[in-house]
Amino acid sequence: MNEETQEILENTRRIPIKIVCELCGGVSDMTIHSWLNDERKNFPEPQRINRRRYWRLNEVSAWLDAQSEAMEAFPK
Repeated sequence: MNEETQEILENTRRIPIKIVCELCGGVSDMTIHSWLNDERKNFPEPQRINRRRYWRLNEVSAWLDAQSEAMEAFPK
């Protein structure tokens, strides 16, 4: 497998709620649930596989980057 293919597979990898919570700063699964129900947050929607929720790593990473950029826009 070449590097480009490997990078694509890594970025589109699906991750479970436990990993999503850790990536988002150790928040609870209820916080993730709350973010999903708040349209202003624009949190990525999970995919359901066998009644479990999985997120694409690249979508969660992009959301986190957008949150960082939004926080940097506020004057200190």
